[in-house]
This record gives sequence, C-alpha cells and structure tokens, in this order.
Amino acid sequence: MVQPFRIEIAERQFQDLRERLDRARWADDFANDDWRYGTSGRYLRELAEYWRGGYDWRVHEREINAHPQFRAVIDGVPIHFIHQRGRGPRPIPLVLTHGWPWTFWDFRKLLGPLTDPEAHGGSVEDAFDVVVPSLPGFGFSTPLTKPGVSFIRTADLWLELMTGVLGYPRFGAHGSDFGLVVTEQLGHKYAEHMIGIHVQGASPLDFFAGGAADPSDYGPEDAGRVARNASFAQSELGYLALQTTKPQTLAHALNDSPVGLCAWLVEKRRTWSDCGGDVERRFSKDELLTGVMLYWLTQSYGSSARFYYESAREVWKPSHARMPVIEAPTGIVVFDNDIIGMPRRWAERYCNLKRWRRVTRGGHFGAAEEPATMIAELREFFRPLRQ
Repeated sequence: MVQPFRIEIAERQFQDLRERLDRARWADDFANDDWRYGTSGRYLRELAEYWRGGYDWRVHEREINAHPQFRAVIDGVPIHFIHQRGRGPRPIPLVLTHGWPWTFWDFRKLLGPLTDPEAHGGSVEDAFDVVVPSLPGFGFSTPLTKPGVSFIRTADLWLELMTGVLGYPRFGAHGSDFGLVVTEQLGHKYAEHMIGIHVQGASPLDFFAGGAADPSDYGPEDAGRVARNASFAQSELGYLALQTTKPQTLAHALNDSPVGLCAWLVEKRRTWSDCGGDVERRFSKDELLTGVMLYWLTQSYGSSARFYYESAREVWKPSHARMPVIEAPTGIVVFDNDIIGMPRRWAERYCNLKRWRRVTRGGHFGAAEEPATMIAELREFFRPLRQ
C-alpha cells in the first residue's frame, strides 16, 4: 500500500544535534591541509561552524517536500520515493537509482527538466514520469530490519515498485554507483520489462566476486582508465574493506557523532568528484550538509553501510546464459574523472549497447556535478526507444 509522505523533523532533533556539535572533541590534525591523511581538520571545523550557525535544514526540507513523495512497504522493506509525473503526451516512466554516499536528493537537478522539459528549454516529447527511490536502508527507506537486502534483491524490489505498486508494465532505468549495478541487474534479469537502461560507467554484475574486464579490452579510446582504476584500487578501498566486513562497528561511532559522520561522507565527496581538491567547486556547504543530514536525521548510516556487506555476500547468479549478459537496450555515459570504469570493448560484449559517450568534465557524482550533461544523455538515449 502506498502512503503519501512528507518530511517533518521534530525540533528536538536539532537541539540534540546542536549540543553534540557544541561538545565535539576534535582530533589533533597536522600537515593535512591537502587531505593526504583523510578529512582535513581545518575544513571540517569550518564546515561544522557553518552547520551550527548558518545552515538551515528547514529551507531544504521545504524544497524536498515540494516534490510528491511516498512510502510503500515491499516484501517487508520500507521504500521511500519521489514520484513526479511528466508533462507531455507520452512520458516514459523512469526510475533513477543512487548509490553511497549519495542520497535520492542528488538527482534533484534532473527532476524539473526530465518531467517538464518544455519549461526547461527542451521538447515536450522528451517528458518522463520520474521515480526516485531511496535505496533500502538509506534515508527515509528506514528502518530496515530485514537482513539480506543487496543490490540483487533491490532490483527485484524496484520491479515490484514500478510494475506492481505504480502500474508501469515497462519502464526505463538509470543508475550510478550502487544504482549502476541495480540498473544493470534490471536490464539482465528483467529485460522484457525494460524500455532501456542508462548507466554512468559500467560494471560486471559479479564485481564483488572479482569480475573484471580483460586487459586486452582496453584500447586507445580508454586512455587513462587503466591508471585511474589502479589508483582507486591502491588508495581508495579502505571504506570498502570496512563496509563489506564490519559495517556495524563503524555504525556505532558514526551514529553517535555528527562530526564523525560528516568527516566520513564529505571526504568521499571531495575525493570522488571532479573538484580539483576544492570540494566547494562542486558542492556548496548547504549541499554537503543536506547530504549528511539525510543520513544523520534518519540514523541510516549503519543500514546504508550494510548494503555493502549484503551485496558482497550474495553471489550474483545469472538469470540466463545468453550474450549479451544485459539484453535490455543500454546507454552508457563515462565521466573521465569518475573513480573506476570498464572499457568500451567490454561493454560492447557485455551489454546490448546502443549509446556510449565519454565526457571530460565531471566525476563520480555525475547527476549532481554535471546535471545538464546527464539530462541531455537521458533524453538522447531514450528518444529512439519511445513508442
């Protein structure tokens, strides 16, 4: 059963937050203005000071509540989602799936242009009915009390959400980060229900079991990708090791400390975005803190981290042995400054590839960093698939 949803955070939560920020016990930090050891204490203090005195959650709460939100319980899992209908003669239903440390709100700049393209310089023929769920255990898709909810299981939940709950027999999908593999699983297991899938980057569905491209797949068109993948593997997998093995240990710390949670999440925004070391080139303080607040206010860091644990332990099993693995029409946009990615030759073999575009600007948070690019990509990819 679908219930309308509205965010209404009790004032006592803000009082508790202010008290915790006032009592923060700061770690010693030296020789770290370049973030080489992790989150810079100097920047973290600056951000926390703004959090205490300049940031107004209610402004952002009102902005989110301006969009139609709902909650449904599917197979015992609470799912929060925006469902914004398109203004046009034949809107395509489109589910957008985020990842970690994203939230559903990272797609906010896409909502207006995708649902009402004519009002944003586009063609009325390109309208979408947009559905933006929060991943299970993230944000308002809580409390999650059921173990075993992985990206594989989430694809099953999304099918039920789109076809059973919302009544769309066929739909399109886009995803990044964890949303990438959820979307690929939809294109693999449920191709008959998919108008098409569009993803940022590409990943083997058995990634957690060691799936990878053959070195011979990398050609001149993938210049720089091998080195970037290697750099990520060497210096950026500490979070992955923790969240796939002992997520609850870290959850106890970050659920108690807003400064700790902020440090953990904002470091990834800086390192994984195309910001040149200055995170505020891509995300304002308000944007950074709203992302943190969507974890803090819902106490969802722990269950979001468990998504890694569950996904690493549920071995992906193919639903068919045909090639390509992903039979749904597939579009891929590759941001040069994304953290990791597969080569085009691999994608041509693995997917029913209809569109591939490489973009020089933008990093891991493509929809938030370069929304105009993502909007154009989604319009272009789905245009020939409209019937």
